[in-house]
Amino acid sequence: MGKLTDLLTLAQQRAQEMNLPYAGALTPAEAWEVWQLAPGAKLVDVRTRAEWDWVGRVPGAVEIEWMSYPGNQPNPHFITQFTREVDAEALVMFMCRSGARSDKAARAATEAGRRACYNVLEGFEGDRDAHGQRNHIGGWRHAGLPWQQG
Repeated sequence: MGKLTDLLTLAQQRAQEMNLPYAGALTPAEAWEVWQLAPGAKLVDVRTRAEWDWVGRVPGAVEIEWMSYPGNQPNPHFITQFTREVDAEALVMFMCRSGARSDKAARAATEAGRRACYNVLEGFEGDRDAHGQRNHIGGWRHAGLPWQQG
């Protein structure tokens, strides 16, 4: 378990440096490794249904919208859905497009009593480049990790 321990320690140190209220922050590549190494770990994709359908999905991820589409309203049932779909003891990694909604989801799950909550930095698409486009700087897809077109 040495590699898993090292990854989680790094993620926890990042969270302390960034003053985050949840367990840790992982890069997409680190999150993929943790997902492979930690029994029962879950990746929770909090993007919208439109993003899953049009931009792409991560096979095996639990999909729970943080914001609804259309309308961009907060999902009032997020914690209820999360609690129903993810085992209480699971290590959970939250991912969105760029890391902002997943940060909020990790905070909400932590406030709801979950301990092992991690944010996936950079998200699925990463940051915008100089041309305002994503998928060129950071992100799950740019890292070459498994995904499929919706």
